Parts: sequence; C-alpha cells; structure tokens
Amino acid sequence: MDLNTLKQFLVVARLEHLSRAADELHVAQPSLSRTIARLESELGTPLFDRSGRLRLNDAGNLFRGYVERALGELDAGRRAVAETTSDGFGTVRLASETFLGLTGLLAAFKRAHPAVEVELHQMPAEDMARRLRAQDIDLCVAAQPIPAEGLAAVQLLDEAVWLATPLDHPLAGRTSVSVDELADQPFITTRKGNWPRRLLDRLFAARDLTPKIVCEGDEPAAIADLISTGLGVSLLPAIARRFATQIPVAWIAVDSPDCRRTLTLFWGADSHLSTAARLMRTTITGWNWNSGESRQNGG
Repeated sequence: MDLNTLKQFLVVARLEHLSRAADELHVAQPSLSRTIARLESELGTPLFDRSGRLRLNDAGNLFRGYVERALGELDAGRRAVAETTSDGFGTVRLASETFLGLTGLLAAFKRAHPAVEVELHQMPAEDMARRLRAQDIDLCVAAQPIPAEGLAAVQLLDEAVWLATPLDHPLAGRTSVSVDELADQPFITTRKGNWPRRLLDRLFAARDLTPKIVCEGDEPAAIADLISTGLGVSLLPAIARRFATQIPVAWIAVDSPDCRRTLTLFWGADSHLSTAARLMRTTITGWNWNSGESRQNGG
C-alpha cells in the first residue's frame, strides 16, 4: 500500500470513472484497474460497487477519509519543514464557492504580504469540510453551513438577500415583495448545490412552491448582467450591490426573515497553519465585509 497507490485511489474515488481517472493520472486503464484490485485485496473488501456505473461504496468512502487525512498530514509536514528552512512565508490555499466579493481583500493582502503565494480553489460547499480535514486547503469562506466536526469557524458577515429585477419590471418600483408574489417570476440562478439556488429552493419549498427557473449557471458574477437584459429576476446578496453599481437593475427587499446569507470562515481545528495561512486568516477576520475595506484602515 504505497503512496502512489493511495493517490491513484483518491483520483478514482473522486471521478468514479476508471478511464477518466487513467487519463488524469496518465496511466493505462488496465494498470489502474489492477492497482485498485490489489488495494481491495489487501484491505479484504471491495471499495467500489461495479454494478453499472462505478460507485464508491460505504467502505470506500470510509477509507477515502483516512487516506485524505494521512496524505494531508504528510503534505502538512513537508510544508512545515519547508517553512522552517526558507526565508519566505510559504503558501496559503484559500477556497470559496465564488470569489466575487473577495477581490478587494486579496488585493489588500498581496500589497501587505507580497512574498506570500496565494492559491485559490473554487469548490462547492459540500466538498469544503472534507478538503479542510484532508488539509488539501488551509481556509475556506462558505456562504452556507458545512459539517463542523474537526473545524474551527468565525462568522464574517450576516446580510440580507435582495430581489434584483430589470428596471422596467412591474415589481421594480416596490420597496418590498413577498415570496408568494414571486411564484410565477422567471428566475436566473446558479446550479443546484450553490447557496443562491439552495436559498431559492428553500424559500419556495416552505410555501409548497416551485421556482420557475429560466437560466442556471456557474457564474454568479454574470447574473446581474443577465437580469439587466430582461431575461428574469434573481436573489442577490447585499454585497453584490457594491459590485453592480454600473448595472441597471432594481433592488427590492424580500419580506422574509429567512432571505439572508451568512459568510463563515472555516479552518481545520487541529491542522498546522503555515505563517501564510495565519496571515490570511487575520486579514479575512479583520476585513469589513460591508464596506469592502480593512477595519485597520478605518473601513
């Protein structure tokens, strides 16, 4: 059970597809199949269900967690040794569902710490807890709850989420609107799993409604532009108003206490954080998320 075998297992577990895993690993598929078979033989149990599409089974999912943590500890050790023998601050790996709203913070961080290397990883919230515990990433900013076992957290922002409409929309002159009044509105939103979609689905499900979705995608930054074309309406956080000042849309309060977004910073409670990661954590927690400025600068 060598490191290469374990790394190959993780790729197969992530993709649940042998040929795609073989392509990513640049190995022959028959060789990869034999590697996985030997690993299963050594463990004494299958790690994948092979009836139809390849699927990670319960034993495989359990084993993956241990492998990720073990390899994460080895990588953390390597980085800790490198940090003590170099003059630099190292690298910080930051994950988020979207980097809209983080650009000002990242620019301020690089100005203050030009020697620090920053790696950005965009990923769904459902992957964050596992990747933090595996020490694949150092910090993550999430806009929805993630499993907190083994993680430390600081709330960064709690804000209202608004309805954004085209300027000539019938609701554009309103100061507030109820969720029931949005039942037949065409919505532009993100794909399932992302916080805007989960919020929309949750608000509608609470009233036995189903949202009418005319556009779903992976680019939250493009939603305001699409609204301005007249394609539909959307739920956008208050922070988005700061970045959409030049886009002609109307902003209307949603009459529901549940129509809010909370940003939270997470990191591994027992993980070794590099100097770079600790500097980034300090910057993030010291950032004024409402104004988009560092609190130390009077923002």
